[in-house]
Parts: sequence; C-alpha cells; structure tokens
Amino acid sequence: MNKFLLFFIAVPLIEMLVLIKVGEQIGALSTIGLVILTAAIGISLLKKQGVAMLNQANWKLNQGQIPAKEMAGGIVLAVGGALLLTPGFVTDAFGFACLLPGTRNFILSKVLKNISVAPIHRSNPAGYETYEAHQPEADIHQRHVSPKSEQSGDVIDGEFERKK
Repeated sequence: MNKFLLFFIAVPLIEMLVLIKVGEQIGALSTIGLVILTAAIGISLLKKQGVAMLNQANWKLNQGQIPAKEMAGGIVLAVGGALLLTPGFVTDAFGFACLLPGTRNFILSKVLKNISVAPIHRSNPAGYETYEAHQPEADIHQRHVSPKSEQSGDVIDGEFERKK
C-alpha cells in the first residue's frame, strides 16, 4: 500500500479518535471552541511569521543573494498554516511546529540537507544582449538593449532608471 494513501487514511482516523477522547473529557462545545481557538492563534502566528520571512527574503534579494532558505521556509509556513486550519489537535501540533522558528529551522535543516541551490545561468531566449554589466555601477542610469541579430517576431524596447 502506498505510504501517502496510508497517511491520508490514518491522519483523519487519529484526529477523530483524539477529538472524541478530548470531547469526552471537556465536552463537545469546549472541544469545538478549542479547535477554533487553536486555528485563530495559528493564523495570527502564521501572519506574523510570514511577514517576517517575506521581509528577510526581500532583504536578501536586495543584497543580491538568493533567498533559498526563506523560500523553503515559506513552503513550511504554508504547510503549517494548512495543518492549523485542518480541524484536530494532532494536525494543530504539527502546524504549530512548522510555525515556530526553532522547530521550523530544525525541519528545514532535515529537508534541505541534500538540496543545493545555485543560480541558473542561461542566455536570453529573445537573443538580446544587455550592456549593464560592462559599465561601472555609478554610471548606470539607463539600460540599453539591442538585438544580437535580426529575428522575426515582436521587438520590445524599454528603459529604466535605478533610484537610490
């Protein structure tokens, strides 16, 4: 039997068992309230952690670095948010583990230990060459793009200014 199929069958059964046991101890309405409360706390934490991670990724991009860890962390945050929105205490526990920075970093270290990230170098598919790399940083005010050779199709010409 496929492990994922077993997982998707076992998790809801475990959740139902835990919800029934908790409901027997504290009552059905209290259990429902607790599930809603954990979801609300989780969404609040998800928003705070997501904004912090987005700011960190933006900072790395501005420094010219690849925000690979932040992108992977964003995926872990999204999984954690989905788990927190799923009714149940077991999925909430795993969801909170994905949202808390210490456990999220532990999860990321286990997931990313065999993955390497490198920038992709490829030629411009439209056949255009940019001249920005040949000019000193202080002298760049506009980027000029010209075709390498005559090509069929539309030519899009553009300019930009770098604001400091």
